[in-house]
Amino acid sequence: MSAIPSATGGIARLACARLADSGKDTAALLSKAGLTLNDFRDPAVRLAVTTQIKILELAAKELKDDILGFRLARGFDLRQIGLVYYVMASCENVADALRAAERYSRIMNEGVRLRFDMEGHTSTIALEYVGVDRRGERQQIEFWIVTLVRICRQVTEGRLVPSRLQVRHLRAGMPPEFRTFFGRDVEFGADGDVISFPVPVALLPLVGRDGYLHDLLRRYADEALIRKAPHGATVRSRVEKTLTTLLPHGRGVAKEVARQMGLSTRTLSRKLGEEKTSFVEILDQLRAALAKRYLEEEQLPVSEVAWLLGYRELSSLTHAFKRWTGMTPRQFRSKGKATRYCAVT
Repeated sequence: MSAIPSATGGIARLACARLADSGKDTAALLSKAGLTLNDFRDPAVRLAVTTQIKILELAAKELKDDILGFRLARGFDLRQIGLVYYVMASCENVADALRAAERYSRIMNEGVRLRFDMEGHTSTIALEYVGVDRRGERQQIEFWIVTLVRICRQVTEGRLVPSRLQVRHLRAGMPPEFRTFFGRDVEFGADGDVISFPVPVALLPLVGRDGYLHDLLRRYADEALIRKAPHGATVRSRVEKTLTTLLPHGRGVAKEVARQMGLSTRTLSRKLGEEKTSFVEILDQLRAALAKRYLEEEQLPVSEVAWLLGYRELSSLTHAFKRWTGMTPRQFRSKGKATRYCAVT
């Protein structure tokens, strides 16, 4: 993790889009946060989490909207979150979707950690700030809470009402919009930022699971694997196909692959041994091939590539990629850009 926690900056960009729509001077506001308009427009540029918080607070003041984070989260298309939405929407149930979001938050937002737990009769989604002062911050945390509730409702096609909602910051009163949206009051000034649901809610199956992610990753995998020596209809090829859709969910382990193939872990290991390979070898080689393919997509941040490959930390991808190629992912991407530029010119 870097010394200064960073994030993709998506929430800040939504706030600035709202400013622009209102005819406000976005460049002037960004300069107060130490940013230029050109840098801010580049989706590949990550923002310090403290900078994002400052932009949101400045935008709320400029727009005279004390619940800007809430309104932004209510109004944007959830698909704008990116591939994480499709991973969540292709999970089996709410709990699996939230576990995917938990792993995503570890890589994509260094300053905010999502933690999902099921204990007793209650399932909880807790948000924790890391290396960032939580005191007084309201807009970003309210954006997160609303977004998470919206996702749970959208993937189940039901108006789920939390059994309890707690946030650390204070408000002078309960905004009526909060009560209307959440279906209950929010407890301000609590010891933590927590959304609670009864456990049965977490076990709800997802309705109309979105196949976009499966189709996209299948295409990426086909393109990546065709560059390798073809294996034909082998146990190895079945493992590779299964792993492709399990990795983004953080479930690319031998036990789960074997289960989905209708085998025991021991039988899978034996069959792969007959083909002179192993699960660990296949996983490593598949990740290497997919990493190179994903890095060709310039709109995919390197951190999101790490997440798609099933890693919990960006550093894990960096170390593995150096072992595979002798370069970091960013160096590999830059080299690819230069090669393509020379080919064109």
